[in-house]
Amino acid sequence: MKKLLIAHLIFFSLLSFFSCGNKDSSSVSTTEEAKHDETLENPNTSSLTNEQIKSIGIELGSIEEKQLTASLKTNGILKVPNQNKASVNSIYNGVIKSLLIQPGNTIRKGQAIATISNPEFIKVQNDYLGVNAKISLAELEVKRQRELNEGNAGALKNLQYAETELKTLRTAKAAYEQQIRLMGINPANLSNGKLISVLTITSPISGVVSDVKVEIGSYVDVSTVIAVIVDNSQLHLDLFVFEKDLSKLKNNQLIHFTLTNNPGKEYDAEIFSLGSSFEGESKAVIVHAKVQGDKTGLIDGMNITAVISLEKATVPAVPSGAIITFQGQDFIFIVTEDHQQNIDSIKHDAEDSQQEDKGLTFEKIPVAKGTTDVGYTEITLLKEIPKDVQIVVKGAFYKKKKMTNSGDHEH
Repeated sequence: MKKLLIAHLIFFSLLSFFSCGNKDSSSVSTTEEAKHDETLENPNTSSLTNEQIKSIGIELGSIEEKQLTASLKTNGILKVPNQNKASVNSIYNGVIKSLLIQPGNTIRKGQAIATISNPEFIKVQNDYLGVNAKISLAELEVKRQRELNEGNAGALKNLQYAETELKTLRTAKAAYEQQIRLMGINPANLSNGKLISVLTITSPISGVVSDVKVEIGSYVDVSTVIAVIVDNSQLHLDLFVFEKDLSKLKNNQLIHFTLTNNPGKEYDAEIFSLGSSFEGESKAVIVHAKVQGDKTGLIDGMNITAVISLEKATVPAVPSGAIITFQGQDFIFIVTEDHQQNIDSIKHDAEDSQQEDKGLTFEKIPVAKGTTDVGYTEITLLKEIPKDVQIVVKGAFYKKKKMTNSGDHEH
C-alpha cells in the first residue's frame, strides 16, 4: 500500500512538470509570433526584395553636409504707387456723349478718353466774349475821362469810376479764361460763331485702362469717376516680413518671386525700403521692393510668393528627390538597422545567382525641409536615426507608391 501511494505521487508530479513545460513553450511561441506580426504591421516600414530594388531603380546614399545658400520665403502683394494711378473725373457737370476707351487699352498722357456735353459750357464762353467787348468800351471810357480830367473839364470821381470798372472787367475776363482753359478750350480760338458745347476728357497719365465706370448717356459731376488708369511700369512689391527675419534683409537685396496662383514664371525685384512699423496686429513689417525686368502678366493687387536669398551655410542635406510628401508631412526612407548588412549583397548578387534574396526593409522617417539649392534640400530630422545610416536617394517616389498601395495592413 505504501509503495502504491509513492507511485501515484511520482506520476502526478511528472504530469504537472510536462504541463508547465508545454505552457511555457506555447507562451514563447505566441510572443515570437506577436513580435513578427508587429513588424509586419508597422505602418512606417516596408520590405523590398533585391530584384524589386533593382527593377524600380532605387539607389542608396547618405545624409551629406552641403554648403547651401539660405533663403527666406515670404508672401506679399503687388502694388502700384499712388502717383502712378489715376481716377479720371470731369471738373464740369455734363452727359457722356462718347467713350473712346475700354478696359485693357494702353493710352498715353493727354489722350482723349471721353466727351461730355452741357449747354452751360456755351454760357461760360458767351460770358467771356461779352466781358471782352465791355473791356474795350471801358478802356475807351478811361482814356476819355483822363483827357477830360487833364483839361479840367471832367470830374475826378468819373475817372476813378471808369478805372474801377475796367479793373473789374479784366478780373472777370481772367476768371472766365481759367474756366475755359480747364474745359480744354483755348480762349484765343473763340469767336461769336464758334462756341464749343462738347468737352473732351483726357488722360492725366500714360498707362493701361483698368476700369471704365460710366456709359454713354451717364450724367457726371466732379465726384464721378469716369475711368481708372494704372501705370504698371512702376510696380512695387510689398512683402510681409516678421520681426525676427527683418535683420537678415537690406537695401538692394535681390528677390525672386512668383504669382501665388500661377507659379510657372519667376520674376525679379530689388529691395529699396525697409518698413519702420508693424502692420496691424500681425507683428509683420512691410518691405518694399521694385519689380525689375519683364512685367508681363503682373497687375496691381496680385498675391505673390517670394524667396529672398541670404548667406551660405553648411547644413545636413539630401538630394531633393529623396524627400517625399505624404498627408502634409515630409519624409525620407532609411534602411533599417537590422538590414544594413544586406546592402553589400544587393551590389554583388549578380555575381552569385544562387545567393538568397534577402532584400531590405525601409523605414519612413519624418523630416522638416529647409533651404533648397543646387539640387539639394536641407533637412531637420524629427526622429533620431543611427549614425551613417543609408537612405534612399533615388526612387523614393516609387517606394512611397508601394507603401501607399500595398493595403491597409501595411500602410
